[in-house]
Amino acid sequence: MPPMLEPYGATVVAYLVLGLFLLAQALVADAAAIRSGHVPGTPVGGGHDDFLFRAARAHANTNESLGAFLVLSLAAIFLGAGAWWTNVLASGFVASRAGHMLAYYLDLRAARSASFAAGFGCLIGLLVVGAAAL
Repeated sequence: MPPMLEPYGATVVAYLVLGLFLLAQALVADAAAIRSGHVPGTPVGGGHDDFLFRAARAHANTNESLGAFLVLSLAAIFLGAGAWWTNVLASGFVASRAGHMLAYYLDLRAARSASFAAGFGCLIGLLVVGAAAL
């Protein structure tokens, strides 16, 4: 690992784990689509009672939050924000995404909302530590 990134090793690991989650979510959504006979290229219908809908939404929601996570965590790194806080917040974000994914799959709506809120809090934290490093 380049010396500049060594203090942020946990954040780099968080990137890898989040990448793993994205791949896993794509596979789960694809398997659910195949199992349900979903026609590729057509919108996923249904609602929260349908596993395919939940799997597709879990994957889409991770994709939707990925940009903010990357921008804020990379800004914190390049601005030289506190490595401890950056690592904790990046790891917390990824852990919250794991909780969100599992809660979505299991249709645990309160847990899903709590996991989403925790992840959003981590994003706000990354914004704060990045801005404080200016």
